[in-house]
Amino acid sequence: MATTSNPRPRLSVALCTYNGAAHLREQWDSLLAQEWLPDELVVSDDASTDNTVALLQELAQTAPFAVVVRQNEQALGSNKNFGIALAACTGDLIFICDQDDVWFPAKMRLMTEYFMQNPAVNVVFADAELADEQLQPLGGTFWEKVRFTASERKDWQRGQAMHVLLNGNRVMGCAMALRATFRRQALPIPDPIPGGYIYDGWLALVAAATQSIRFIEQPLQRYRTHGGQQMGIRPPEAPPTVALRDRFGRDRDVKLAPFRQQETELKTLLDLFSQRVGSRAAGLSPLQHRLAHFHMRASLPTNRLLRLWPVAEALFSGKYQRYADLEANFVAPYVAALGDLLE
Repeated sequence: MATTSNPRPRLSVALCTYNGAAHLREQWDSLLAQEWLPDELVVSDDASTDNTVALLQELAQTAPFAVVVRQNEQALGSNKNFGIALAACTGDLIFICDQDDVWFPAKMRLMTEYFMQNPAVNVVFADAELADEQLQPLGGTFWEKVRFTASERKDWQRGQAMHVLLNGNRVMGCAMALRATFRRQALPIPDPIPGGYIYDGWLALVAAATQSIRFIEQPLQRYRTHGGQQMGIRPPEAPPTVALRDRFGRDRDVKLAPFRQQETELKTLLDLFSQRVGSRAAGLSPLQHRLAHFHMRASLPTNRLLRLWPVAEALFSGKYQRYADLEANFVAPYVAALGDLLE
């Protein structure tokens, strides 16, 4: 990718740590090996009890860029801690960093060039190679693990990022960079976040609401997996399946509970996004359509004859298929519609 004639933006790295001394030095070395070095590193430590902070202070003494290390008096959790780190950065672009990975040397350059060539983009993310605790490759990537398929990537490029993300987060914070100006919409980060998302999912969703999130289709780091991680990889969980014969013996409130929960979570997300980016943001349409579908399913009348039209309309317009789990087989949407009609 060719560079532009514009001056390079100031680059910040937002690093959050918690008892990370065992692997921190390798991540640090990969920052020093970047083709385009950061202008500053902002560290927010979440009340580590090992020597993480002392190690950071030692490394900072010889760093070729400014280093700011702060420590929370008590552990706040990843959502609040990353919010603090992001807010403290002074660069034009902010790269989110975990304490135990290794970045490939071209990462910051490639992502910065992408921002420079795409001024309407607020968030950029990339894939990552999966590795074991010793950083030996495991032979797969993060996108493969979370089912960010070629089909989903095409949907994303067609403006359906919100739809993809509502199927489950596909974006890993440590593989993400954002414009500093985007913080006006994204911060503060809610805690908890509706739908079970954490900070990276929130940032991705807010950017998706304004259709300003894009990806670079290659791994730009090695992602270490180990037992000491606070979060780790969170593959989407398929909803529990209910056999057709069991559908007619369960209580109706039990059947409707997951739809009501989905409706509540989606409504809360929509309210949050409306406050941050406005209710007419172009990227909110998939959320509004999904909300309408689960509202329909949660509100079906007890009279089965009155259910016939809304269920048939949703089935033949493809809504049951569109909102089915990615792992569901061809029959599952029809079984779901039949259950809604008869249970």
